[in-house]
Amino acid sequence: MMGVVVPAHDEEALIGRCLQALRTAAQHPDLQGEAVQVLVVLDACSDGTAEVARQCGVLTLPVNNRNVGMARAAGALALIERGAHWLAFTDADSAVAPCWLAQQALWSRSKAADAVCGVVAVDDWQGFSLHERQHYESLYADREGHAHVHGASFGISAEAYLRTGGFAPLACHEDADLVRRLTDMGATIARTNKVRAYTSARRMGRIVGGFASYLNQLAPSTLGGLQGLPDRQGR
Repeated sequence: MMGVVVPAHDEEALIGRCLQALRTAAQHPDLQGEAVQVLVVLDACSDGTAEVARQCGVLTLPVNNRNVGMARAAGALALIERGAHWLAFTDADSAVAPCWLAQQALWSRSKAADAVCGVVAVDDWQGFSLHERQHYESLYADREGHAHVHGASFGISAEAYLRTGGFAPLACHEDADLVRRLTDMGATIARTNKVRAYTSARRMGRIVGGFASYLNQLAPSTLGGLQGLPDRQGR
C-alpha cells in the first residue's frame, strides 16, 4: 500500500481540489491496482476542513500541534501502522498531477531510490504582477536533477523514513531537514520533474518563512535582496 499524508490547518476552501486530484492519481492505470490510502492530518482546524475531507471519503487524523513537521510525522506513522510501504506527501492547497503517484511507484518498485523529490508549479498568479511571476520562474529549475525540496511533492520509502527518524517537529523547512538527513546517511534520492504538483500563489500563508513569505519578497521593492528560491512547504 502507498500512503499519502496531507497536513491541513484551516484549508476548507482549497482541500477539496487537493483530494480530488489525489483520487484521480490513485486511479492511474500504471499503479497496476496498488492500494492507496490518503490521510488528512487536521492540525488545529477550526473551519470546515474536516467535513470536506469526510465528504471526499478519506481518513482524517485530528492533532492540535499547529506545527507542520509534527503533523507530517503523525500522518506518516499512522499510515506505516496501517501497512504503507511508501509515503507520499503533498499540501492541502496543492493539486498533484494524475501521474504523481504512478511515477513514485516506479521508483518504489525498482528500489532505485529511497526518496523522490518532485517539483511544484504555480497555476494561479492572481494578485501578483507579471514581473513577480517572471522573476519567480527565472529562479526555478523545473527539470530533471533539480535541487528543490517540496513538502508538497515528496515521497519516501517507509523503511528509509523510519531509518532517518522521520520529520522533525519543525514549524518550517521540515522537509529540507529530512532530505539533509537522508543525504547524510547515504540514501539515494531521485530528483525529477515527472513528480509534479500544482499550487495557487497566495499572499497569506499558514506559517512565517514558507512559500507565501517567499512570494511576497518578489515585490519590486524587495527584489534587490532576493537571493534564491527556498524549499517550499507549510504554506
